[in-house]
Amino acid sequence: MRVFGPKGTQTVAFAALWAAAAMVLVPVVGILVVMFVRGGRAVSWELLSTVEGGLLADIVGTIALVALTAAIAAPVGIGAAVYLSEYARRGPVVRVIRLAIVNLAGVPSVVYGLFGLAVFVMLMKFGRCLLAGACTLALLVLPLVITASEEALRQVPERLREASFGLGATRWQTVRRVVLPNALPGMITGLILSIGRAAGETAPILFTAAFIALTKPFPSSVFDPIQALPFKLFYMATEAHGVAEDVKWATAAVLVGLVVAMNLTAVVIRARLRGARRW
Repeated sequence: MRVFGPKGTQTVAFAALWAAAAMVLVPVVGILVVMFVRGGRAVSWELLSTVEGGLLADIVGTIALVALTAAIAAPVGIGAAVYLSEYARRGPVVRVIRLAIVNLAGVPSVVYGLFGLAVFVMLMKFGRCLLAGACTLALLVLPLVITASEEALRQVPERLREASFGLGATRWQTVRRVVLPNALPGMITGLILSIGRAAGETAPILFTAAFIALTKPFPSSVFDPIQALPFKLFYMATEAHGVAEDVKWATAAVLVGLVVAMNLTAVVIRARLRGARRW
């Protein structure tokens, strides 16, 4: 005996989906509201523009770290995606590579931090610096960049490739002039979203790049250590004494605002590039 008809089943399914969405959104919205209400009172131009007692050095260090991470991860991740999507032959080796990429995406960030400490800081003797932190974060986001880029390449219609081959173009010419320009919006979106995740990571920066008090707060080369917002927030919450609670919330709000700005940038870039598509 059927309890619900097709419409009743659909209604129950939609209600369950809305309930699941609410279970995710309500806590997130609650955290954001508390963060910006408590931290908004402490956010000021003085906090954002000064080094001593402010967040200027941490903001500059975070932006430098994110920019260098993107510069390392983008060519490697996009190149790997192009190879897997356009050149690699289907077989057990490619399946193993894709499985490894998926598994690497689920590795905890603290493991990447320990790996970066062992390889970049100690083995390659970079020391705790901007370059070591960027290399570690690049490894962290590479699985996401590769996956997003490969998916963007799959979205390009096969008929465009066939038309290019029919006109006598080589595979590389087809990839460079036809496939990549049309896949670029998805690639850039995936890259920026991945980098936005990296901007909020604490463990890799803690092990490889960041210090609290530096005689030279702004890095002049990639081999200088940095101050970064995630590490500053971790230090305030666990070790610093006498820091006002509003300042801690303000630091969290600035970090979240920076990540949100990156995500909005990805949305704008994707919208503009999609408008220039030829299909």
